[in-house]
Amino acid sequence: QARCSSAPAPQTRPSERDLAMAGEMSGAVDRRIGVLGLTIPMLSAPAANYVPFTRSGNTVYISGQIAKEADGSLLTGKLGANYSLEEGQAAARCCAINVIAVMREACGGNLDRVKQILKVEAFVNATPEFTDHPKVVNGCSDLLVEVFGDIGKHSRFAIGCSSLPLGVAVETGAIFEIADE
Repeated sequence: QARCSSAPAPQTRPSERDLAMAGEMSGAVDRRIGVLGLTIPMLSAPAANYVPFTRSGNTVYISGQIAKEADGSLLTGKLGANYSLEEGQAAARCCAINVIAVMREACGGNLDRVKQILKVEAFVNATPEFTDHPKVVNGCSDLLVEVFGDIGKHSRFAIGCSSLPLGVAVETGAIFEIADE
């Protein structure tokens, strides 16, 4: 069963009042994360010879984030074989949470510095017959819009693959624009 350390997606966006009442966190994005009941994990060390992100000017490129829980467990499976569309969407949502963790690090802890999510790059572990890759990746895209609002709207691609690292169901990378410090 796919799961990730977050509350289910709400039916509506949080109100400004809800955001204001979640004021124990400093920035507007962190308040929204609190209202949504999300837990953003600490950044974990890369599994191979790469860095979690690179920055060129105000553009941040985030390395692929797999569907990995904060406790280290993986959301593994193959769409079209042993993994449902809903489980795939939950795995993509988990990837988005991990993308946010990397972005927080890239922004020096201040997610309000994110000016725009430019692009999401997604890979779905799927059988050749599976064709709903965009629906799977909506789990990631929807969460980014829930957290960041209109600046979370982005371009993207969703590609089916015969396998992904460690057997995970989904992997996503992203490109963000951030404001100067």
